[in-house]
Amino acid sequence: MRLSLAPRRTFCQRSGQDRSLGDPGAGRDQAVSAMETVTLVLGEDSPVPETAADVEDLVLRLRGHVNQLGTLMPSQEPALLRAQQLCSVGLPEGYLPSRVHLVRLAEATQELIAKIRLDDVGASRPARRLARWTPQINVLRGAVFAVALTCLVWAASVPRT
Repeated sequence: MRLSLAPRRTFCQRSGQDRSLGDPGAGRDQAVSAMETVTLVLGEDSPVPETAADVEDLVLRLRGHVNQLGTLMPSQEPALLRAQQLCSVGLPEGYLPSRVHLVRLAEATQELIAKIRLDDVGASRPARRLARWTPQINVLRGAVFAVALTCLVWAASVPRT
């Protein structure tokens, strides 16, 4: 299992611009991104990391997620402190100890995600501005056609003088 740490990029069709998924403005939910990485480690169908580099890559990803999720909750939260403590510990040498550390870090990250989702349910979110709906070009064409057809029918029904 070889995972790339290179940033993924998508092409935004509406604006025609590239947007990175890691940017906060890109609309990517941090909890969802962290849950994907946790699923790579704890999922039943996920492959076992084969090399030490794979384990190190996953640990680095989980540390990044803990840092990002830490900004969304109080600094004295016990789950956050536990996860930060696991992040500060170096990766142990050896096959089994490194994988045990990886699983513990994934479980701590999963606990953070659950805590954030639990807190978000009761939290009041700020009101967002509604985006103005802009019709697609085919909707506009259809509307013009309907108006033109209505005018034609009306003109044909008017008696000639």
